[in-house]
Amino acid sequence: MSTENLPVDSASREAPAPRIVLSPEAARFVRGRLEKEGRPNAALRVGVRGGGCNGLVYVLDYTDDPPRARDIVYEFDGTKVFVDDRSIDYIDGSTIVYENTLMFQGLKFKNPLEASTCGCGETFSVKADVHATRKSKTLATTK
Repeated sequence: MSTENLPVDSASREAPAPRIVLSPEAARFVRGRLEKEGRPNAALRVGVRGGGCNGLVYVLDYTDDPPRARDIVYEFDGTKVFVDDRSIDYIDGSTIVYENTLMFQGLKFKNPLEASTCGCGETFSVKADVHATRKSKTLATTK
């Protein structure tokens, strides 16, 4: 796993631990899907947007575009992952896993910041302290 575009502590010369993880099975699934589509150099874009019955929706998309200026870039088992810096506060500590059951086949978030999820499993809310942290960061950047 590499941590491209991440700040490096100059004293230790080590990149910080990733704030999200793509499991090896999920990385294989993404790589396989992109190869089938003829897009072996594409990346998985991960994010969160407002909406749904619980207030937030996970966003997973494939992109051939380079990372945006505000993206955090990871690579897990040969799979590039871009996370926008606004979404990371809502998914910090998450593991994205591949699930293959009778009811579902695809990527799922295992998010320790979730307070609740919808019955459909597509929308979620976060713990109150996450909102407070995000609000204080937003206020600090607007001053």
